[in-house]
Amino acid sequence: MNFLRLIRYKNLMMIGGMQYALRYGLILPILGQYELSPVLSDFLFALVVLSTLLLAASGYIINDYFDIRIDRINKPQKVLVGRVISRRTALFWHVVLTLGGILLGLFIAYISRKEIYALMFIGVPVLLWYYSTTFKRHIVIGNLVISLMTGIVVLLVVSVEFAMLAKVHGEAVIRTEACSVAWFWTSGFAIFAFLSNFVREIIKDTEDMKGDKAVGCKTLPIALGLPLTKTFVLLIEGFTLIALWSIYFFVDAFRHIPYALPYFIVGFTLPHLLLIFTWMRARVSAQYHRVSTISKLIILMGVIFIVLVGQMF
Repeated sequence: MNFLRLIRYKNLMMIGGMQYALRYGLILPILGQYELSPVLSDFLFALVVLSTLLLAASGYIINDYFDIRIDRINKPQKVLVGRVISRRTALFWHVVLTLGGILLGLFIAYISRKEIYALMFIGVPVLLWYYSTTFKRHIVIGNLVISLMTGIVVLLVVSVEFAMLAKVHGEAVIRTEACSVAWFWTSGFAIFAFLSNFVREIIKDTEDMKGDKAVGCKTLPIALGLPLTKTFVLLIEGFTLIALWSIYFFVDAFRHIPYALPYFIVGFTLPHLLLIFTWMRARVSAQYHRVSTISKLIILMGVIFIVLVGQMF
C-alpha cells in the first residue's frame, strides 16, 4: 500500500481513465462515423497507456525523493521516502519505471514509424527530473511544465491512433474530415486539461508555501504573495468559464451533445464556482487542500464529458 501511495495510484487511475475514455468514448466513435476501422489494436493501445503511467509514476517518485525537506515541513505524517521507504529503494523504483516507460515508448515509436515519439518518451523523464530539481522552485515554470505534459497525455491518444492509420492507409488519412474532427475535440480537451491542471498546480503551491519558503523556492504565491495569487487564479477561472460558455453558444456541434446544457451547468459551472468561492475564503493549508480536491473534481468532470461527446457519433 505504501508503494501505491508513493506512485499516486489515484492520479494514475485518473490519467489512464482519461486516455481510455478518449479512445473508446470519443476517437473510435468518430472513426466509426466516417467508416474507418482502427488499426491500433487494444493491446497496443494498452501499451501506450502503460508507458504513460510508468513515466508518470516515476515522476511522482523522483518528486518525493527531492522534496523530503519540504514534505517534512508541510505534511510530516504523510512522508514516505526516507521514513517508510528508503531513499535508495525509491531511486531504484524510479529507474525501473523510467526504463520501462522509455522502452515501451521506443517500441510504440518503432511500430508507428514516428521518430518524434522516441524523442518524447526520452524527453519526458528528463523534464520530470529537472522539474523536481529545478523548475518547480521557480515562479510559474514548474506549473507550466506539468500542465503542458498533461495536455500531451491527451493529445498522445489521437496522435498514435492516426499515426497507425497513416501507416496502413497512407498520409491521405491525415487530411480526412475524420482526422480533423478527432483532433478538434481532443485538442479542446487538451486545453481544458492544461488550464485545469495549471490552476491545480498553483493551488498546491499555495498549500505548500511553508515548506517551499523554508528551502528557498520561488513559487507564484511566495513571489507574488497570496492576494495577487488569488487574483491570478480568479482570472484564469473566470476566463475558463467564459470560454466554456462561449464555445457552447457559438460552436453548433455542442448543441448536439446529449445533456450538454445541464452538464455545462452542473458538471462545469457549479464546480468552478465552488472552487472560486472556497479559494477566495481559504486561509490555511487544510482549506487550500480542499480547493485542490475540488480542482480534481473539475478534471474528472472533463473526463466524463468525453463520453457524452462521443454519443454524438
